[in-house]
Amino acid sequence: MIACLALLLACQLAGEVIARLTGLPVPGPVIGMLLLFIGLIVKGEVPQALQETADRLLSHLSLLFVPAGVGIMLHLDLIAANWLSISVALLVSTFLTIAVTALVMKGLDRDA
Repeated sequence: MIACLALLLACQLAGEVIARLTGLPVPGPVIGMLLLFIGLIVKGEVPQALQETADRLLSHLSLLFVPAGVGIMLHLDLIAANWLSISVALLVSTFLTIAVTALVMKGLDRDA
């Protein structure tokens, strides 16, 4: 399990290095996930140890929301002061995400 955690962290580190060196507007962990995905495609399978490690991490995924919840509680007065702009940003971004997804699906369906 330690080796698999080290592999996951190494992919994240490689992604961070690539993102910072190239100036790409993509987060390092996303690039690292892409590197891991490419490595798994080249290998042709997901090793059992990596699968077990990923399953164990995903089973505790809810713990990763604790810092976000603490941040919200810590800055509740700031959120209360800017609730309108935050609400508008959430609604507009949600609408745009749904619209872009629908357009992409429509475009992909046309090609099929």
